[in-house]
Amino acid sequence: MIVRHPRSSSGPGASIGLLNEGHLHAALKERYAKPGDKVEADVDGYVVDILRGDLIIEIQTANFAGIARKVRDLVSRHRLLLVYPAPRDLWIVKLSQHEGDIAVRRKSPKHQDVIDVFGELVSFPELIMHKNFQLDVVLTQEEELRSFDKRRRWRRRGWATVERRLVDVIETVSLRDAADYTALVPAHLPERFRASDIATAIGRPRRLAQQVAYCLRKSGLIEQAGNEQNAIVYSRVAR
Repeated sequence: MIVRHPRSSSGPGASIGLLNEGHLHAALKERYAKPGDKVEADVDGYVVDILRGDLIIEIQTANFAGIARKVRDLVSRHRLLLVYPAPRDLWIVKLSQHEGDIAVRRKSPKHQDVIDVFGELVSFPELIMHKNFQLDVVLTQEEELRSFDKRRRWRRRGWATVERRLVDVIETVSLRDAADYTALVPAHLPERFRASDIATAIGRPRRLAQQVAYCLRKSGLIEQAGNEQNAIVYSRVAR
């Protein structure tokens, strides 16, 4: 059963994080840390964000590919909770280029949801069903700060992201077992379905639907049932 934790009324404190730590990562770490936890602890040669008894809590604000080896290794011996923020509401802040200029702030039309985490889980889909692996998707309101860098004119017309800032937490969705993950895919899918059927059901691009199908297949929650018109056909695995 998916556990949803409602919006927290307490915002990030002023004393969060380390000097070189990003605001978003530090703010989430402060929210998760409890008295008695070890912060920036050494476990099996790795530095982990939070160690609570035998539970490791890792906060990952970037892509999962960068931590795939670390997570696979730690999960083989320890319980691990991976925390991933997904911005449901995002404001783009373009910092002033010259002294006296005013920063420009606008709301992005893009909105992420829990389903978007499958785009990252492709880095280690087999861990979805691992007894030691847990995942929290934190739906956030964020600011993305960008500064102008003339050396990067080829991308975003020279505007580069320099930091993500947490504004608020809307809710946290905890994924713990097979039912939690399969519940993210609409139940009204036909008995045999394709990635295109998933895309239609969730109202998202085909690429994300393919990532959902890949993760669920690799974790054994769905299986390939054949091919139709050059497309893979899937079916749910009875549990």
